[in-house]
Amino acid sequence: MAAEIKIALAGNPNAGKTTLFNALTGARQHVGNYPGVTVEKKEGLYECQGRMVKIVDLPGTYSLTAYSVEEVVARDFLVGERPQVVINIVDAANLERNLYLSTQLFEMGIPTVIALNMMDVAGDRGISIDAKKLSGLLDVPVVPIVARTGQGLDELMRQTVDLALRDRPWQAADISYGADVDQTLLEMVEKIEAADFLTDIYTSRWTAIKLLEVDGQLREKGEAANRPLYEELGRMVERLSAHTFKTLETYPEAIIADYRYGYIKSILMQGVLSHKYDVNRLHTSDKIDRVLTHRFVGPLVMVAVLFALYQFTFGLSTLPMAWVGDFFALLTRGVNQIMAAGPLKSLIVSGIIAGVGGVLGFVPLIMLMFMGLAFLEDSGYLARVAFMLDRIFRVFGLHGNSVMAYIVSGGIAGGCAVPGVMATRTLRSRRERMATLLTAPFMNCGAKLPVMALLIGTFFAKYQAGFMLFLTILSWVVALLVAKFLRLTILKGDSTPFVMEMPPYRFPTFKGLLIHTWEKTWRYIQKAGTVILGISILMWVMMSYPGISKDDAQTIHQQRQEITEGFAPGDSTRQRLLAKLDSQQAELALRDSAAGHIGIFLEKISWLAGFNWRSNIALLGGVAAKEVIVSTLGTAYSMGDKNGVDSASLARTLVASPGWNPMVSISLLIFIMFYSPCFITVVCIAREAGSWRWGLFSIFFNTGFAFGLATLVYQLGLFLGFGG
Repeated sequence: MAAEIKIALAGNPNAGKTTLFNALTGARQHVGNYPGVTVEKKEGLYECQGRMVKIVDLPGTYSLTAYSVEEVVARDFLVGERPQVVINIVDAANLERNLYLSTQLFEMGIPTVIALNMMDVAGDRGISIDAKKLSGLLDVPVVPIVARTGQGLDELMRQTVDLALRDRPWQAADISYGADVDQTLLEMVEKIEAADFLTDIYTSRWTAIKLLEVDGQLREKGEAANRPLYEELGRMVERLSAHTFKTLETYPEAIIADYRYGYIKSILMQGVLSHKYDVNRLHTSDKIDRVLTHRFVGPLVMVAVLFALYQFTFGLSTLPMAWVGDFFALLTRGVNQIMAAGPLKSLIVSGIIAGVGGVLGFVPLIMLMFMGLAFLEDSGYLARVAFMLDRIFRVFGLHGNSVMAYIVSGGIAGGCAVPGVMATRTLRSRRERMATLLTAPFMNCGAKLPVMALLIGTFFAKYQAGFMLFLTILSWVVALLVAKFLRLTILKGDSTPFVMEMPPYRFPTFKGLLIHTWEKTWRYIQKAGTVILGISILMWVMMSYPGISKDDAQTIHQQRQEITEGFAPGDSTRQRLLAKLDSQQAELALRDSAAGHIGIFLEKISWLAGFNWRSNIALLGGVAAKEVIVSTLGTAYSMGDKNGVDSASLARTLVASPGWNPMVSISLLIFIMFYSPCFITVVCIAREAGSWRWGLFSIFFNTGFAFGLATLVYQLGLFLGFGG
């Protein structure tokens, strides 16, 4: 096998970049995060012409100016890793807008291949593109493809590898931006080259353009590299800005954008693009949107879609979850047969199997939820949800982009608050951004799903889908009300306008759904086998030591002697009394443990919301990671139980326990939904907000608010005669 070739995939969101990546790499891909950020990094392998091609899927971005974390990540990879070729995925049905990113790749000088994707959609819209002429005018290979079906992919990769093998040096393209801007660029380039200002990273013209575009990251690097020259270049930018505003009432960054689009339009007008039909006619996606984004019908359809998603998830997951539960029950019985009683056996049965097994028992449900969400996202429907909810969000002082931050955090269930908080970087207003990142953790992330599924399945089994829909709506309502409170108090300020792209509807491919589902499910399993395992063992230690007091141990010992002396060895009454005594001993040991003391201490106030000391222990572990709530409950109710407690038997245990009833479960669900974010999310909030003050605020404000709301609901339920 010849040496590896490294290429990158770049393109606008919804241009089909991820679909192309999955089609090329299939199962031969690795998913992680870029260093220092939570933006997802995907890498995969593809074999072509006897060579192994390493493909990196860059975050979807509209430009390479460092306004968002995705743009920073994409640009840093290109200039730092210097791939041999970039495949620029372009939506053929929206060619003019998509080529805007292409012009910036050309200006960086990166060897580029244009992949004209969704040619079938363009054809349905009557759009005809002369790929050969476009290739000649841009002086780059242009290959028509349909990533969803695999059409044209072999030719695309052949031309990509051919271009990579030429080992062509980076050659920056020059685009004219008008006399005023061009003259300033020439002067800036001359000074940049004379001082070797950032030339080891960027071309001199690229640096000058980014300074004119008010690129934050490049300004930071420039000031650190050569402050006197940076300040001199800054004065040149200010003079040009003052001149363009005085003469044209606009700024250089707007002029640059206009000229880029003018450059694109001049190319397309040379016989590259033609329309068979009236360009103003309604296409299929537009016709569907007239219904699905209708002011009144749209929200009703959205609720129906969510209900169907939950019905699908809960309906199909019941049997597989039972199989997983049976597996862990069998595993527990095997450990009981081969190991003698003692701390090690207790650790394995109660700490590991009951803890991690309780979380893994929900893998079928999580997998189906992720599959449903992947279908909605790949089909283009989630973008419509964001569009519809923008009308509501503006009322509560938020921005339309806040919708996607909420959805990523688990607004439809199954997301994660960490990337949700990171997604707020797209918000220009700091106040809107702060209000969004502080309330995004209120969404029902994937970590909350196991405990929600446990309590809903235990106490509301007949209405699982409906109850889950209710909790989803509740999370949005509460988040918006809290955001409004924050925007009226500590985060006052005006809202900013919202514009977003509406991708065409597509029917997701089965392969794409499988890849997306497996990626997220595998991450959930990895978390259960690492973070959750570690915390479960820690919680077991806290629930096992220092152990039962001497007085209680002596009392139990005396009672055991009385039973063994008073009944024959095979007597059923003797066995029943000894089993009851074992249960009492386990409870006393748990009460006398470090975790037990904490839980009992908190019970002095937690009783107001209906929480007992065992629940308090689980909630304490949930501050580290919400999945731990289930694993800790499993551990707490399996201490001393030879059979362990899987998700099914834990449900039966909760129903039989005197401190549990439907009203308590509702109160606990509300508290779990809104109390302190997990530790990783708190760190992310502090980092994004720029101060640990906001991270601590999210812990104490959210917990206080959640406890107040849970107490109100529980006490009101008792007053009305529910769950006494």
